[in-house]
Amino acid sequence: MATLNEIETWLHDQLPALLSEHEVPGAAVGVLYGGEVVDHAAGLLSKATGVEATADSVFQIGSITKVWTTTLVMQLADDGIVDLDRPVREYLPEFVLGDEGAAAKITTRQLLSHTAGFEGDIFNDTGKGDDAVEKYLATLSGVEQLFGPGEMFSYNNAAFVVLGRLVEVQRGKPYDTVLRERLFTPLGLTHAANDPYEAILHRAAVGHLRPAPDEAPVPAPVWALTRSMAAAGAMLAMRPRDLLTFARLHLDSGTTADGTAVLSAASVEAMQEPQVKLPALGMMGDSWGLGWELFDWNGTTVIGHDGGTIGQGAFLRIVPEHGLAIALLTNGGDMIELYRAVFGHVVKELAGLDLPAMPTPPATAVPVDVERFLGTYTCEVADITIRQDDDGRFWLDQVPKGIFSELGPTPEPVELVGRDEHSLIAVKAANGLHTPHVFLGDDGTGRALYLHSGRALRRAAV
Repeated sequence: MATLNEIETWLHDQLPALLSEHEVPGAAVGVLYGGEVVDHAAGLLSKATGVEATADSVFQIGSITKVWTTTLVMQLADDGIVDLDRPVREYLPEFVLGDEGAAAKITTRQLLSHTAGFEGDIFNDTGKGDDAVEKYLATLSGVEQLFGPGEMFSYNNAAFVVLGRLVEVQRGKPYDTVLRERLFTPLGLTHAANDPYEAILHRAAVGHLRPAPDEAPVPAPVWALTRSMAAAGAMLAMRPRDLLTFARLHLDSGTTADGTAVLSAASVEAMQEPQVKLPALGMMGDSWGLGWELFDWNGTTVIGHDGGTIGQGAFLRIVPEHGLAIALLTNGGDMIELYRAVFGHVVKELAGLDLPAMPTPPATAVPVDVERFLGTYTCEVADITIRQDDDGRFWLDQVPKGIFSELGPTPEPVELVGRDEHSLIAVKAANGLHTPHVFLGDDGTGRALYLHSGRALRRAAV
């Protein structure tokens, strides 16, 4: 096994070349092992300014924020303020959805495990004030219920805004204030920012997007999504070392380095217990806990979460059995390929583990029930159509909606092939990933009711 010093040397020697190979403008990496941390950065924070990335630069962590929000909710449970298995409306009477029956039943646990069942990609802008989250809740009054609460997994950003509001109401303070008082401060974080106004006090990364699939990444037109989505991952930025300090809290049974109890050991354990099994996507975890994504790497349990904002990507993995945590923060390019190169080396050298293989198209396409798959599936941020051309090939057409329609041109059609009897997979990799699409349910005519690639998109009504 390698030493942490050898990992630090490898990062110093190899990270610049890896960024160049994968067209990633800049990145910062941190590794926690045996209670010690090493970190390193390379590249640029913005191609427009030419400012170099350092280990103290702050990058957006995106949806890794959801684990922070979960930790705040579990503190409420520790204090006896919230029961995870009671309807969330008991604590948040203003929680409303298009389906009143579902809204009255949904529990905090279901929100935390992405099993609440309502449409989750609701990126409504309700302003930049401290009341942004409060105002956001009212915009959910017409949101569609995709399936019954607790029936299955579908990644849900909106659920974590509801949880952010739960924290605000029960603590009597804005989400950002609670996050700082109950996590930033006891953890001793020095390079963590709740919003652009705090991020600008540090060397802050800017996201980069490709104008076209074959073009180099360029600075994104905006820095972040809306403040209303902060609890889901729209704002929070930090350096890798501070993210690893948070990871260490979940390795050390909820206590800080000086022994301060921030979260109970029971809540730390509960967050890492499987709550729902995921569809066989092959690109995400095997199951989901409370906040955490859960992986089985050839018999070794790994917990983690990824985050993606506007041109920034973040990756966190924790291997409790080995006392190992790795954080990678990036700002564009082929971020998944960089993740695999860095994490693949570190977990092999320090824990003797191999990253699971990513899904790839089969050598020979698997025959599928064509009529079951074809059609249009819809959500708030996109319409996706699965069609078959005159040569019998499958294609996916995506039309972005809302805020995502403003970030670039309409994506080009993606060719798909049969992966197994329940799914299709992209022939060409995009950002290092051949995305699988699993077809679930029945609309009553033998056709699939849902297209699932992490989120369940419901078949559009004809």
